[in-house]
Amino acid sequence: MSEIDDVLKANEDFAGRFTLWHLSKRPTRRLAVLACMDARVNVEQALGLANGEAHIIRNAGAIVSGDALRSLVLSHHELGTREMMILGHTECGLLGLDDSELRTRLQRQFGPAEQPANFHGFSNLENSIREQMKKVKSHPWLRGRVVVRGFAYDVKTGALREVSGD
Repeated sequence: MSEIDDVLKANEDFAGRFTLWHLSKRPTRRLAVLACMDARVNVEQALGLANGEAHIIRNAGAIVSGDALRSLVLSHHELGTREMMILGHTECGLLGLDDSELRTRLQRQFGPAEQPANFHGFSNLENSIREQMKKVKSHPWLRGRVVVRGFAYDVKTGALREVSGD
């Protein structure tokens, strides 16, 4: 049995006792969180969030990419969020990643491809979080409309450390 078959079976059990049909599409805490996709980071548990309380947007590195920005703009303008968190973490797979080396390796192995244009590797976690905060804060459709704060999650302790936006 494949992993997908396993999770489909778990979904059957979940759907059989599902009770969250009443939740609004608008997050009750008016919060959006952009977090890394790393499987070690359970965003809802780490932040004490229940279903329906926040939008959780995840991608590799918690990068404010075009699609993440699209989601954040929709979260604010269509669904009422007022605060946004950028949530990076220690030991991130993008920390120290050389975009050019990876692209060269993949092209050599599989041939050229247009997408992704950039893998967004970074050399300093705090600087990456600051850069992502700056992208959100400076976007004309979000600038001055939302509170944006950044945090580094420690995968060894579960603790958050705020990263200043300066």
